[in-house]
Amino acid sequence: MKKLVLAAALAAAASTATAGSMADPIVEPIVVEEQAGSSAQGIWVPLLLLAVVAAAVAAAD
Repeated sequence: MKKLVLAAALAAAASTATAGSMADPIVEPIVVEEQAGSSAQGIWVPLLLLAVVAAAVAAAD
């Protein structure tokens, strides 16, 4: 009789421990950050602009 009561108690504990709900699980979105390029890429536009202004100043004289 003790084994039957122990088995029933373990079965009840196991069923409540693994019980779940019908709600969808909440999953955090994965954030992927794009790595920044080298800082040398951003320097070409100002250097080109400076060269064009310098050429315009030299041609104006």
